[in-house]
Amino acid sequence: MAHTPFSGSVPDDRLYDTRYDMWVQREGETIRVGITSFGAFLAGEIIAFTGKPKGAEVAYGRGLGTVESAKTVLAVHAPCSFILNEVNEALEERPRPINENPYAAWLILGTPTDWAQDAGQLVDAAAYRAHILSVEPEATFA
Repeated sequence: MAHTPFSGSVPDDRLYDTRYDMWVQREGETIRVGITSFGAFLAGEIIAFTGKPKGAEVAYGRGLGTVESAKTVLAVHAPCSFILNEVNEALEERPRPINENPYAAWLILGTPTDWAQDAGQLVDAAAYRAHILSVEPEATFA
């Protein structure tokens, strides 16, 4: 079967983790975290999401939950350190929105614990697009 190159969006209103293909949107003292459209593309169709329990302290790079795709079960790695305030329970019951619009389908809300350090590891949308093109040279962006 022929490879279909990635085609998707990378909104300018958030930061991105190139190692784990996650996005972070800071809103005052809260962060919203989700999987990028490229991350969802790499995983394949996501059929289940399970988050850690409320109150969990999650360090950068550690698991904040798992996703199951038609291909495999994957740990979802944290793009920054935080205390988990809320898991998107709607996605745990029905994960389809992650595939349809990953930038609206946030996984968790949290309180960052080391934002000054972690923000320095995140990139803006232009740098994330460049990262995608380095992995997938035929990628196109909406």
